[in-house]
Amino acid sequence: MEFFQSISTHNHVLDGFSAVLSREHLDQLERIPGYLATHADTFGELHTTSSPKFLGLDKNAGAWPEGNFGEDTIIGIIDTGIWPESESLKDKGMGPVPERWRGACESGVEFNSSNCNRKLIGARSFSKGFKQQGSIISTPDDYDSPRDNFGHGSHTASTAAGSPVRDANYFGYAKGTAIGIAPKARLAAYKVLFVNDTYASAASDTLAGMDQAITDGVDLMSLSLGFNETTFEQNPIAVGSFAAMEKGIFVSCSAGNSGPDGYTMFNGAPWITTIGAGTIDRDYAAYLTFGNGILTIRGRSIYPENMLVSNVPLYFGHGNRSKELCEDFALDPADVAGKIVFCDFNQSARTSQVLEVNRTGAIGAIISSDSGSFLSPFVYFIPLVAVTPKDGDLVKDYIIKSENPVVDIKFLITVLGSKPAPQVAWFSSRGPNNLAPMILKPDVLAPGVDILAAWAPNRALTQVGDHQLLTDYILLSGTSMSSPHAVGVAALLKTAHTDWSPAAIRSALMTTAYLQDNTNGSIIDLDTGVAATPLDFGAGHINPNMAMDPGLIYDIEAQDYINFLCGLNYTTKQIKIITRRSKFSCDQANLDLNYPSFMVLLNNNTNTASYTFKRVLTNVADSPSVYRAGLKLPSGMKVKVQPSKVSFAGKYSKAEFNMTVEINLGYNKPQSQYIGNYGYLTWLEVNGTHAGSGLIYEIEAEEYINFLCGLNYTSRQIKIITRRSKFRCDRANLELNRPSFMVLLNNTNTTSYTFKTVLINVENTNSIYHASVKQPSGMKVAVQSSIVLFSGTYSNAEFNMTVEIEAGFQEFPIPMQRARYSHGAR
Repeated sequence: MEFFQSISTHNHVLDGFSAVLSREHLDQLERIPGYLATHADTFGELHTTSSPKFLGLDKNAGAWPEGNFGEDTIIGIIDTGIWPESESLKDKGMGPVPERWRGACESGVEFNSSNCNRKLIGARSFSKGFKQQGSIISTPDDYDSPRDNFGHGSHTASTAAGSPVRDANYFGYAKGTAIGIAPKARLAAYKVLFVNDTYASAASDTLAGMDQAITDGVDLMSLSLGFNETTFEQNPIAVGSFAAMEKGIFVSCSAGNSGPDGYTMFNGAPWITTIGAGTIDRDYAAYLTFGNGILTIRGRSIYPENMLVSNVPLYFGHGNRSKELCEDFALDPADVAGKIVFCDFNQSARTSQVLEVNRTGAIGAIISSDSGSFLSPFVYFIPLVAVTPKDGDLVKDYIIKSENPVVDIKFLITVLGSKPAPQVAWFSSRGPNNLAPMILKPDVLAPGVDILAAWAPNRALTQVGDHQLLTDYILLSGTSMSSPHAVGVAALLKTAHTDWSPAAIRSALMTTAYLQDNTNGSIIDLDTGVAATPLDFGAGHINPNMAMDPGLIYDIEAQDYINFLCGLNYTTKQIKIITRRSKFSCDQANLDLNYPSFMVLLNNNTNTASYTFKRVLTNVADSPSVYRAGLKLPSGMKVKVQPSKVSFAGKYSKAEFNMTVEINLGYNKPQSQYIGNYGYLTWLEVNGTHAGSGLIYEIEAEEYINFLCGLNYTSRQIKIITRRSKFRCDRANLELNRPSFMVLLNNTNTTSYTFKTVLINVENTNSIYHASVKQPSGMKVAVQSSIVLFSGTYSNAEFNMTVEIEAGFQEFPIPMQRARYSHGAR
């Protein structure tokens, strides 16, 4: 029997259609002139309020006012749909829907056009492919409409562009104003994910949703889902995002939750901006008081109830290792009844320990764990506190030595300003990307751990005991949460720079990303506890305020991507599917895209490599400028930039440069899992408007007293000046923390002196500065550290400057120049 049923046709993402075909029809189709390819439908999966503040967003200065809060940009969210009644989707204060909008609000099960407003301006549902696979969409599992029955789509949409909602919280945690990254942007929801035991998206439905979003007129898209990595022409997101890129639509995608191993990247096509997940500086805690205040500890907890735990007996299975570790079926319910159970450190059994305590009916648990931050909020369905192994040993010692050990616990503690942050989330997928390892992925890191945002209030994901809990706002973790943060920042950039291409926006995000956490240390990998690498965080953590004014960008056009596909040896057929072009040439095949990062690949048969990258910079500042190259390199790497100084006549003028990278690992050949080392190329603006503008040299009164002591002033003289009767001169010093430096010579023609100085960042953002020295003949100056990094406003950094002089004396200032970063790894 022959059978044909059309599912959907595509106007933008693909020259073709989705259909149900019999084998006979498919054979006939393949013989028709102009036939290109057929792909069986596949399924994808989800990559599942203080983040705006953590990103440095301020209503009075920086990216928010400069980007007009994303006003009237239209963000398409390709996800599980939308819960339109959410407070985050209220349209108070918003003007009319932009006239260019061509979308609609479709009716369906428990959803109609009246559910849309001036914030949620479009909502559609795509399920033909899903249904054709034999899946059924029915309540209470899901709605056959744009309505979100899971909550994931509502969460991502409100993260990207939610309206401000006061007193939002997750059962008392993270209470505050929930607000999207681009709160004045418009939202359009495209539901392509449905429930049927699993959450999956048919490839044809995803393509149909992306195609419709392009037709409707979105400016940006965010997809927090991914398909198994195949060649790009078989990946619906890669195909759909290429069409979007050609229309000037920025596409942000989650990197995937398959970390922490390398080569686990999803959505790695170079025309997609791929986002990894990091932590923010907010955590959740409980205070533990043992005995009569003998021991007080702060542990981690997200137990969703304000439960009174006072003077409750403690249980520890001392002497029986299985009971000490709370192993499966080790605890006796009679022993633990009415008690809080302490579980000793067990690296591989965090969740199973909780389940074992719950099985016994004990009141709750305290577990010793070095990875309490790994525990999902949904694990806290019993009164549970995770403490560090060090604190766990203190608890264990207290219990063993006490006749009647007891504990008080105070839950619902939200900790702000936690350190270090950001850290790379353990689950965040890592590079390199298997399909195109010469492109650094992920591109950047964005907040993705315990993010508070809107939720479907009929969907319970957590419980207390046997009681399911419902909420309007929930804490979720995943690269699913990081992608809407990035698309929100991109919306701010798009509003401020309407003519920027998707590649220009990505370049601005990458070249201004920061590399240090809020302790001024390197960004840490949460899984290993040591410094992460660009294969974990890409170019670094996004920095909206800096991205507004990147100075220079690396732009890429559609033809460049075609040349790249040719360089990957894609066939004519494969390239036609991706680009929808019947005519193109591969005579300029090239794997060296004009990307803001650089990757040198070594095979297993050599310990050396050399490669020359060619790049084109575009000036996006409003004035002429000059930049010079600065390099920070690891051992075993040599880099030469030609020319090392580039000039721009005005806005949108361009300059080319080559960068040759030579690598020598010595006698050590790379192993199969070798992921290399990395350095940085910095473009420093010469005498630019940013030089020195964000730093101050602060001096306190005590330092002036030390200076007077250094001048050998008497106690009487100092008392008169300072009006202090008590002071000390044990730190007498002639070197004040001033923005100028003097070296004096006596009756000699040589001298050397080292100045020690502290800089303070007074900008409302993280920032990086590079020292620039102009010195006359007869003078040598060395600055350490020549690159200083600041984690936020009022953070500080020290540097030493050694001056060697052969004759005379000099007075000179040392300007600190804002760094323009291009990141690379090998």
